[in-house]
Amino acid sequence: MHTAIKMPLRSLNLAVVKDLQEKYPNAEVSVVVNHDPNQAPLSEQRFWEIIAMLDWSKQGDDAAVIEPAVALLAASPVRHIYEFEDILSEKLYLLDGLAYARQTGTSAYQSEDDFFSVDGFLYDRCCVVANGRELYEAVLNDPTKMPKDMSFGALLRVAHEAYQRKTGKKFEYLPAYNYETYSNEEGWK
Repeated sequence: MHTAIKMPLRSLNLAVVKDLQEKYPNAEVSVVVNHDPNQAPLSEQRFWEIIAMLDWSKQGDDAAVIEPAVALLAASPVRHIYEFEDILSEKLYLLDGLAYARQTGTSAYQSEDDFFSVDGFLYDRCCVVANGRELYEAVLNDPTKMPKDMSFGALLRVAHEAYQRKTGKKFEYLPAYNYETYSNEEGWK
């Protein structure tokens, strides 16, 4: 026998979860999210439009460079902030690999015995995404097109700052992909 329990997600709290655990100790839970039809998910195209908002005329002041993207994202539905972070995580994950790490310039990966900055490589991958879809796709298809000695770690702050501006709360979220260096095991084989 199946029992279906329907309630607004905002009603789900620790007390409700404990009550359900007591009533149904061996049950499995499924969550079905009914999206507002007037609130479409953040598309890949929209993701790249937000990236295109980065103001490179303010280069040298990372906060000023990302501000237009932060403002645009903060004016969007909260779910778009999460979806932006998910799309960004996927882009960074796909660039996490040996072929790309060997092309970053003076700090490029040499061997397991040599120092290699995992944070530096993450920021180098951020630079690829921050420079737009055309460069991202070019580098993804040909790692030798990776920008040399260029990074832009501030890109990682866009969703965090947009969320905080919109909600007044800290953005605590694990995106769809782990983009930390070496997370893409296939890319490092």
